[in-house]
Amino acid sequence: MSQFGLIVVGAHHGFWLENEVNKSKGNIILIEPVKYNFDQLKERFSNKNNIYFENIAISKTNEIKPFYFVKGSSVSKLKKHWASGIGSFSKEHILNHRTKRFLITADDIDEISLSTIKFNDLIDKYKIKKLDKLIIDTEGYDDEIIRSIDFNKVEISEIQLEKKHLGGTFEEGNEEKNLISFLSKFNFEVVNKDIENIFFKKN
Repeated sequence: MSQFGLIVVGAHHGFWLENEVNKSKGNIILIEPVKYNFDQLKERFSNKNNIYFENIAISKTNEIKPFYFVKGSSVSKLKKHWASGIGSFSKEHILNHRTKRFLITADDIDEISLSTIKFNDLIDKYKIKKLDKLIIDTEGYDDEIIRSIDFNKVEISEIQLEKKHLGGTFEEGNEEKNLISFLSKFNFEVVNKDIENIFFKKN
């Protein structure tokens, strides 16, 4: 199992991943901590025999820790389908999404005790030496995951991550610039950006 095509950290329910999954060559790992999203994710790709599903979160430590997300019932009540994708180790991060058109409260947030694993240990578990693409969408935790990766252990060709919360909820701050500088040390360069994401490719 030395080469994988794709790892997605924060796969949500997988709707937006269909193109990535279909074009990926090799084995795939889809990681999603929120159970109702995870169940939809497994159902969506149930016809694929090259996908490993992990109902966990990636962290800097292997432990059980509190994880917060928008309740399934509240996603319908708030009438924002994207709310199901808001999950975080920080309850405040979720509450900071409140606006005049998104009236989320603490009652809309559920808390679970979630198993976490270090990214490097995930690599060891699946014996991965090469990875074509890594996608991270973890509500501002993307930077922490990137900096925890042992790039001497696994050769990654492309990285895509969400940038809009790197400096806090809807704040990029200097974190994007710092992350670009950090990844440049491992020969990654920015090849594209959009309003939410940044795309890197290894030279």
